Amino acid sequence: MWTLRLLGIAWTAPNTIVGLLLGLAGVPFGARLRLQRRELALVFRHWPWGPGGAITFGNVIVHTGETLDRLCMTYAHRAGHCIQPLMRLGDHERAHVLQYMVLGPLFLPLYLLCGGISVRNRFERAADRYALTGQGWWPWS
Repeated sequence: MWTLRLLGIAWTAPNTIVGLLLGLAGVPFGARLRLQRRELALVFRHWPWGPGGAITFGNVIVHTGETLDRLCMTYAHRAGHCIQPLMRLGDHERAHVLQYMVLGPLFLPLYLLCGGISVRNRFERAADRYALTGQGWWPWS
């Protein structure tokens, strides 16, 4: 299992570099870096820009809050398509980390082709499913 994880980390390294550069840009303005093994990622918290929430690039999660333990709504719930229980933000972002580790440099083009940040995006629906159930992070089931 560790061998596969190391291969996934190496495969998605170009995406991780983007996340590191983004996160490091916020450090002079208050962002703080922390390794979070649970999320399989380096996490920049208190990132000073953006509407709130989190974004993942490879094995880096950049978020505006104090902790990824905060609860949030799923994309479908926010869009008014259904009422679902709240999910842990870190679980949603961990699903994206796993997706990146499998797809590597293919992740971003596929993510954008599937609709970007949207309830219609199969990557976001899979991440919500994973955050709610602990299963199903792969976007093609």
